[in-house]
Amino acid sequence: MHTEKTQKRAAVAISGFLFTICLCSLLFLLLPSGKPAAYIADIYQDGNLIMSIPLEDIPESRSFTVESAGGGTNRIEIRSGSIGILSADCPDKLCVKQGFIKDSRLPITCLPNKLVIRLRPAPDSSGEPQEPDIITY
Repeated sequence: MHTEKTQKRAAVAISGFLFTICLCSLLFLLLPSGKPAAYIADIYQDGNLIMSIPLEDIPESRSFTVESAGGGTNRIEIRSGSIGILSADCPDKLCVKQGFIKDSRLPITCLPNKLVIRLRPAPDSSGEPQEPDIITY
């Protein structure tokens, strides 16, 4: 009887320890690092790079429209450190609902208009790319 209590306590302690490690690992991966990285937004239309825009030191927001070969349009806005799609003529508007992105964890994708906006770390002053981010290309 005494061993059953000891085994239950050990199981609870091990479970709590593993839960704490998993939670800390998840927070470490999902929360941004202490130093915000400078990014370049690469905009692809139908698999072809159509524009690369540095996202640092943008004095004021600006927007522009990208049209697809099928007649679809996406209105894109660039802010200092972020980029997003303001409006699109696709039926589900998931690209608009995704909002503005500030890091390279998840690209913005509009499948009906074949548009992808992907962020990559900008090179530092020596021309070398910054440290690799969470995604390896």
